[in-house]
Amino acid sequence: MLVWAQTPKVARAPGKPSPSSAPILFQEIASRAGVDFVLNNSVTARKYSIETMTGAVVLFDFNNDDLLDIYLPNGARIPDFDKSDPVFFNRLYENNGDETFTDVTLKARMQGKAYAMGAAAGDYDNDGFVDLYVAGVNANQLFHNNGDGTFSDLTASSGATGIHPRLGKLWAITAGWLDYDNDGWLDLFVSNYLTWSFDTNPLCQMKGLTAYCHPNKFKGTPNVVYRNNGDGTFTDVSEPTGIGDHVGKGMGIAFADSDADGDTDIFVSNDTFQNFFFDNKGNGMFSEEAVFKGVAYIESGRTVAGMGATFQDFDNDGRPDLFQTAMFNDTFPLYRNIGRQFVDHTSAAGLSAMTRRLTAYGGGLCDFDNDGYKDLYTANGAILDNSMEIDNLPFRMPNSLYRNLRNGRFEDVTGSAGKAYQAPLAHRGAACGDLNNDGRMDLVVTSLNGPTQVFLNKSGNGNHWILIRLVGGPSNRDGLGAQLRLVQPDGGEQHYQAFATSGYGSSNDRRVHFGLGTMTSIKALEIRWPSGRVQILRDLPVDRFMVVKEE
Repeated sequence: MLVWAQTPKVARAPGKPSPSSAPILFQEIASRAGVDFVLNNSVTARKYSIETMTGAVVLFDFNNDDLLDIYLPNGARIPDFDKSDPVFFNRLYENNGDETFTDVTLKARMQGKAYAMGAAAGDYDNDGFVDLYVAGVNANQLFHNNGDGTFSDLTASSGATGIHPRLGKLWAITAGWLDYDNDGWLDLFVSNYLTWSFDTNPLCQMKGLTAYCHPNKFKGTPNVVYRNNGDGTFTDVSEPTGIGDHVGKGMGIAFADSDADGDTDIFVSNDTFQNFFFDNKGNGMFSEEAVFKGVAYIESGRTVAGMGATFQDFDNDGRPDLFQTAMFNDTFPLYRNIGRQFVDHTSAAGLSAMTRRLTAYGGGLCDFDNDGYKDLYTANGAILDNSMEIDNLPFRMPNSLYRNLRNGRFEDVTGSAGKAYQAPLAHRGAACGDLNNDGRMDLVVTSLNGPTQVFLNKSGNGNHWILIRLVGGPSNRDGLGAQLRLVQPDGGEQHYQAFATSGYGSSNDRRVHFGLGTMTSIKALEIRWPSGRVQILRDLPVDRFMVVKEE
């Protein structure tokens, strides 16, 4: 077993423990950090549906220096989807290690093509360098990381083109990497949204005003799953796996072994359509069981305008729970995992009243105060740019932050999270990760035709932490799908399933982060790899970045 304990490349001085009620505080640094990206949706007076849907965030380490870099997909000129103007480039920002970033888009050949939506980072060929898949309107792209700071577009040769054998080009929203068959190679899942084209986009009006059309004006589309052949190519197995049998209006996706059977299940957040829950049967087949699982509808029995989705264990009972962002009057559903099924915990968590007048795309759970319980964040912004006139709802909204009270409930602490965090913008994608390796989880958020926000976590409670990068051997090299159980000195436990796909079209830091509160040591860390192998590390120090290789 090879384990390296490393001190962070950028570390803060140890702080004295302070009450856990100390505020979660963010400092916005995008301007001084050199992250000058503006999400350009090529807005038109005609209001085509695609204009309001772009915007995602990918946090990944493309050059293996153990510093998180940032990739931001972008729109393209309407109607020809030309991206030659730099204002439409997808952007790659390299982390310099000093809380600044350098735009290396052109050097890395990552400006992309077409009208991009979401993206997913994963080492699909197990060569040690993280690759990237970008989902978009009528064109997806697979970027292979060459290991020298550049990427190559291998979409055509890989077979993961996003082109449906019957329907042709599709509007994809989110992509995510998972090893659904546990063969050691990352497979690819892509959520598709509406059957859409410029010609079929009607002129829609609300209260006499031109507005973005409701999704009920369009037919849905099936999602796609590509099996990794292990030779740099993929095979579309949507039909034989059962995934392709179900037509929805897919947006965010989330992965977890929800029922502890050793196989990764898939949740698809559908827009104004019942959600999908694809239960992995372990034989190459999936069964759509959202109704049985209790996640097809909210507790009132209706669908929501589902946006982002995330699996995380918010109550530390060892079972991954499910969080979903949605539209105003929907609330943001939180489903508690009770074993084989879920129960709608939104009202019990206090989230119904706090989220009913909000619309959010990005969102998820991260432990921002390092107390051992994951907190909720949402990237808020309305769909309609004239929503004030139509719905009496602002188009630009502040982000939201909900602290986990460790009793099944959350409290809104947005007001103490920092002035910049409360800035009203048309927020879209969001991803969390430790940008400066200080053990505190940071946040990056995009906004339509507005600044990208880079929030450094400046919470000062002195709580401890550990950050773990997994390196698979027999399992996929990223260790995606690994299940970790951390045992505290007092016998308490935390659980984490290693996946990067999160929220709306975005990818979080794939490293595993545990907040430890006042704990000064870790009794044991158990890692169950996708291969079935189990490793147990004992008596670990805290406030460390560790790399663990599978044996």
